[in-house]
Amino acid sequence: MSNVIETRDIVVKTEADQAKTVRLQGYGVGQSNTLVISLATAVALIATWWLVAKLGVVPRLFLPTPQEVIAQIGAVYRDGYAGASLGEHVSASLFRIATAAAIAIVVGIPLGLLMGLNRWAKGILDTPIEFYWPLPPLAYLPLMIIWLGIGETSKVTLLVLAMFAPICLSAQAGVRSLPIERVNAARSLGGRPWQLLLSIVLPSALPEILTGIRIALGIGWGTLVAAELIASNRGIGYMIMSASQFLATDVVFVGIGIIAACAFAFGAAVRLLEATLVPWKGKS
Repeated sequence: MSNVIETRDIVVKTEADQAKTVRLQGYGVGQSNTLVISLATAVALIATWWLVAKLGVVPRLFLPTPQEVIAQIGAVYRDGYAGASLGEHVSASLFRIATAAAIAIVVGIPLGLLMGLNRWAKGILDTPIEFYWPLPPLAYLPLMIIWLGIGETSKVTLLVLAMFAPICLSAQAGVRSLPIERVNAARSLGGRPWQLLLSIVLPSALPEILTGIRIALGIGWGTLVAAELIASNRGIGYMIMSASQFLATDVVFVGIGIIAACAFAFGAAVRLLEATLVPWKGKS
C-alpha cells in the first residue's frame, strides 16, 4: 500500500494584503476650518487700508487711518453724536431689527410650512410674495411713511416685509426637500398629522429655515440703515447720514464698523443655533 501524503497550501497574509481602513474624502470645503485664512485676510485688508491712508494715495479727509477711526470710537462713546449717545443710537437700531425679525419669524415660518404642505395656501400666498419680494424695500418706503407716518411703526413694518419673504420661502423649500420615505415610514407606524408636522416636517425643514433667517437678517440690516437715513432721529444709519453731511468720514467708518459687528453677532448666534438644533447638517 502506497503512502498518500496530502499537502495543503499555506497562505500567509502579509501586511500589505490585510484590509485597510480608507477614509473617504469629502467634496468641497465641507467641515474644513478656515479661521486662520479668514484672520490672515482681515489682517491683510487692514494693513492695506493703513498703507493706502498713510501714503496719502487717498486724501485723509476721505480715508482716515485705522488709528483715527479707533480714536473716534472713543470720542463718540464719550460725547455721543447727532444729539444722542452711542448707546441710544445702537439700542434704537437693535430694537427695530430684533422686533421686526421676531415678527417675521413668527409669521413667516408657519406660513412657509403651510405653503409647502397645502396647494391652496401656496396658490394664494405665492403670488403676492413673488410680486413684492424682488422689489427693493426703498421702493415702498414712501408708502410706509404715507400710510404709517415717520414713527417706529413704519420702520418696523418695512423691516418685516423685507425679512418675511426669505424666511417664508425657505420654510417652503424645506418642506419640498423632505424625503417622502420619512413621511411614509411615520405613517406606517401610525403617526398622526400633527405628529408628522412636529417630528418629521419641521426638523427636516429646519436647516433651510435657519439659512433663510441668516439671509433675512442680512437684508434687514441693509434695509434698516436705508430707512434710518431717510426718516429717523436715532439709530446707526441716522448717525452715518449726519456724519456724511459734515464730511466726518471717521464717524462714518465708526457706524459701518458697528453695523458689521452687530450683523456678525446676529449671524454667529444663528450659526450657534444651527449647530445646536441641526448638528447633522452637512454630514449625511
